[in-house]
Amino acid sequence: MNLNWKPISMALIVVGLSGCASMSSEECMTSDWAAIGYEDGARGYTTDQITNRRKACAKHGVTVDFAAYQSGREQGLVEYCQPGRGFSVGSNGGRYNGVCRVDLEQDFLEAYNAGYHLYTLRSNVNRASSAINSKQHEIDHIKEDMRLKEAALISDETTTEERVLLLVDLKDLSERIGQLEAEIQELYEQRAFSQAELDNYQVALLDAGY
Repeated sequence: MNLNWKPISMALIVVGLSGCASMSSEECMTSDWAAIGYEDGARGYTTDQITNRRKACAKHGVTVDFAAYQSGREQGLVEYCQPGRGFSVGSNGGRYNGVCRVDLEQDFLEAYNAGYHLYTLRSNVNRASSAINSKQHEIDHIKEDMRLKEAALISDETTTEERVLLLVDLKDLSERIGQLEAEIQELYEQRAFSQAELDNYQVALLDAGY
């Protein structure tokens, strides 16, 4: 399968996930650590989660059942480290924390990278659309400003000196509109190219079974 994307290296995608692990004394004593471990594993969390919980519970004089947690987490990771989950995480722009076992990681990463490339291509299209909208919004504001200045230009209350300044402002604003319109045209071309890339890649994904 060749989808023509550049795989993301482990060094770039391994990110610690600390989360909020504040726990009360009662929670520390009554928690099902195997279930918590399973949940953390199924979410692809790193061991930072249990480290933080151990610290929180230690403040209450409670020792976390690490063996139960680790057993549950390993089961949760088996659920997480499936190609389908990898593609889902990647296509939504999620981060992979390097938590999968060696025997599961290759297929997971292949799917993750395929999904992440899809996310990147979609982002390129959305970024161009956002930039177009932003520049068009600026043009609309400039045109409104120009209308006000043009009205002031012909007002009987406007002095000669003020008219000179207004003419300079109108010239500058007109040039700015021309610049923005050129930038918008370039963005339309970029978006069309990005959309074509996205469309072609989506076809490739279907052919690859995603």
